[in-house]
Amino acid sequence: MESLIMDAAKRAAEYLNGLDNRRVGPSPESLIGLSKFNQPLQDDPIAPESVLQELDTLGSPATVASTGGRYFGFVTGGSLPAAMAANILASAWDQNAVLGISSPTASALEKVSREWLNSLLGLAPTTEVGFVSGATMANFTGLAAARHALLDAQGWDVESKGLFGAPSIEVIVGNEVHVSLLKALSLLGFGRERVVRVPVDAQGRINAAAFPVIHEPAIVCLQAGNVNTGAFDPLEEICSKVRSANTWVHVDGAFGLWAAASPSTRHLIKGLEKADSLATDAHKWLNVHYDSGLVFVKDKRHLNAAMSASAAYLLEGETRDPHLFVPEMSRRGRGIEIWAALRSLGRKGLAELIDRCCAHAQRMAKELSTAGFEILNDVVLNQVLVSFGSPELTRSVITGIQRDGVCWCGGTEWQGRTAMRISVSSWATTDEDIDKSLESIIRVAGDAKKSG
Repeated sequence: MESLIMDAAKRAAEYLNGLDNRRVGPSPESLIGLSKFNQPLQDDPIAPESVLQELDTLGSPATVASTGGRYFGFVTGGSLPAAMAANILASAWDQNAVLGISSPTASALEKVSREWLNSLLGLAPTTEVGFVSGATMANFTGLAAARHALLDAQGWDVESKGLFGAPSIEVIVGNEVHVSLLKALSLLGFGRERVVRVPVDAQGRINAAAFPVIHEPAIVCLQAGNVNTGAFDPLEEICSKVRSANTWVHVDGAFGLWAAASPSTRHLIKGLEKADSLATDAHKWLNVHYDSGLVFVKDKRHLNAAMSASAAYLLEGETRDPHLFVPEMSRRGRGIEIWAALRSLGRKGLAELIDRCCAHAQRMAKELSTAGFEILNDVVLNQVLVSFGSPELTRSVITGIQRDGVCWCGGTEWQGRTAMRISVSSWATTDEDIDKSLESIIRVAGDAKKSG
């Protein structure tokens, strides 16, 4: 076992050391090589060493180098060294983070991380935190707590009676609501189409002046960090406007929530503490492994009531039982890597990570604008939207950049415009990475424009 683990560690180190000298997107040849995985399952066992070698030889070249410094797609962070090392140790521990008694370490690290996170984000110390798979499940969990709280106030026990015959709950979202939140609403029985949509401005922010009259009970869904522009809904203004015992405010902050961790960007998220629940990804701007997300609920009772399960064989102990705050029962100890990332960075390190990504985004926008390309958003965070001209030309440039391999950026549609989105979210991105990426983008765009 020791030699196998050492071999895996050696291969992993070689992969990481080679990121600067390889394409960000896999080459066509490496993708063809994946076809060698497609074979019937053999009858006899194969040595673990051979399995690892095959996995590395065929799989590693065909990965997307998203943990490197020049991947700017889908708001994807890299993996911090401390988080990566913790992930390796956590895999060896193989803990089931369902109960404190099944994994005292996982339970303890979640508890400590909860306290650190609440302090970093300026939330009340009593705010409860659930460690989930990502922002979709964080939105689901926070909205499930909202559903419980609002229906319980109407005398309806949704956990036992379901939604058949339940009082109606109005759901209000902005026109730029993210699909992950709509998916969560549909999973909870609220539907994607019956929501009330509020107009937004040119940056995707909810227009507070156009906010409708609320028919209580109601859930108001706000956004902290638009996935295209990085813009924030006016949290404080809307929270103050809708404050009521029969209204719940939920904030989808998949990546933008981390703006609260830096003094330089904290003003963007003013009023965050007034929300009832919040959702974010840890595998985005905190830079831990997939899969990792966080849900914050101000009143622990509602989260616990919506998520807890009772079974005779689950004898709960005196320690914090993680399953009481998330949808899953058996799951890995996600809090282990989150603890390692926070312990490694500290307050100043996390703030510097956020600020550095924002500075890189500002520079990308400035130099692309100087080169003659149109920046479509106010770059307030880590997101840059750029148009290279017509929709056809912009799509051609995006394809060319991905084929060039120096960096990776994806395409999007923004308020009727075809654009390329640059999301700077990784601790690993350096000034040199930005230099190389800008050279590639400007060169590819220039060639595409010349060729028509």
